[in-house]
This record gives sequence, C-alpha cells and structure tokens, in this order.
Amino acid sequence: MKTIILAGGLGTRLSEYTQLIPKPMVEIGGKPILWHIMNIYSKYGFNDFIIALGYKGEVIKEYFLNYYALNNNFSVNLSDGAISYIEEKKTKWRVSLVDTGDNSMTGGRVKRLKNLVDNEPFLLTYGDAVSSIDINKLVAFHKEHGKIGTVTAVHPPARFGELVIDDHNSVTSFEEKPQTKQDWINGGFFVFQPEFFDYIENDSTFLEKEPLENLAREGNLQSFMHDGFWQSMDTVRDRNLLEKLWTENKENKPW
Repeated sequence: MKTIILAGGLGTRLSEYTQLIPKPMVEIGGKPILWHIMNIYSKYGFNDFIIALGYKGEVIKEYFLNYYALNNNFSVNLSDGAISYIEEKKTKWRVSLVDTGDNSMTGGRVKRLKNLVDNEPFLLTYGDAVSSIDINKLVAFHKEHGKIGTVTAVHPPARFGELVIDDHNSVTSFEEKPQTKQDWINGGFFVFQPEFFDYIENDSTFLEKEPLENLAREGNLQSFMHDGFWQSMDTVRDRNLLEKLWTENKENKPW
C-alpha cells in the first residue's frame, strides 16, 4: 500500500523558515518533519512513499538524492570518483518525488498521482503533522468498515490554558495548553479506496471541500478516532513545541 504525503504548500505562517525551504523540510531534532512523518509509517511496515511536490520542491528532491550519502560514511577514490560505503545503514524506503504544480490545491495534487497508485487502496497525509497513531490499526479499521474513505479524527491542541469549572464556578482542573478532549478535527492520516480519485475534479479542488464533503454526505467517510498524541506544525510556536517534545523525551518519543 502506497503512502502519499502532501508536501507542496507555501507554509506562509512559518515564513521565518519557508522563505528558503518548503514547510515539510523544517527540522525537528535535526531532521525534517517529513522524515518524522515517514518514520511513523515505516514503523508499521509502510515504506512505499509518493511525495506530492510544489513550492520549492527541488529542495526535497535534493534531500532524497543525497540521502544515502548523507546518512552513511564512505570513501571516495579521487582518481576515478568511485565511492565505497563504510558500514552501510540501509533504509527500506522507496520514495517517488512528483511535481504536482506550484499552484495546485490539496485535492489537485492527489488527483495528479492517480497513475502511481495502481488502482489500489492508498494512505494519505499532510506534510506538517506528527502523531502516535498506530497505522496498522488505522488500515485494519478501514478494511473492516468497507467505505471509500477513512479520516483520522484527533483532539486539537489548545491555544490557551484549559479550565474545567464546576457548577459553583470553582476551577477543578487547570492545564496549560493541553490537547482538548471535547472536540474532534481532521488530523490527516487518511485511507482511501481508488474510487476516491473520481471525487476530485481538477488542480483547483481542495481535498477538504467537495471531495470529503461529498463522501460524508453519501455516508462513505468513516472516522478513525485517535485519542493519543497529535500535533501539527502551523506556526513557529508549534515548531518550537515539537522541538522541545522531541529533545526532552529521548527515551519515550511522543510520536
């Protein structure tokens, strides 16, 4: 089963970084958030990736073109340019890098990848959010319900401290910026049947508008409820939070 990662947006709310690099290449713990997302899938044996490129896509192409050399030690024979690797560390990833247009919307980018999916169910997520989600459980859930689409529902991170107040206006609980427990939002980490491509019209189609709205209206969209960790990287504050979580929890990573 192939995994599509949307990596073509402008990332305007992270302009401190994205003036030079695309949003999925912003680093957490010295690695692009794209690398972190791919490891979430790889942990469960999903190693065949399609990266939907757009804004500054050449930066992502260069990263993967040089990935093997940058992640291994090697010797170079300068007389003929031959390279021999020392104690190679190999990854099972197969990565297809596809330019889906600078101005394409999320749905349009997915539509352009139809021929690479081989008329099979596929995984899809955004290039800016990490989670403790169990991908195997997500896929099993999708297969069980038999509908065209599955969206992972997550609790949104709170932007302010959350108060729990009783009937007498006494604060019974205070948590600074937790994940809220009442609401659910689209957390990405989708699974779709190949018929989903028929719901996308063209490059200007937003994935989150007509395609998903129509699936839901027809009763063809099921939610996989994930109560665990999820965090998007929309702002510099989000990026700094993820950096802190990653570096301070080396023995028990949150994703």
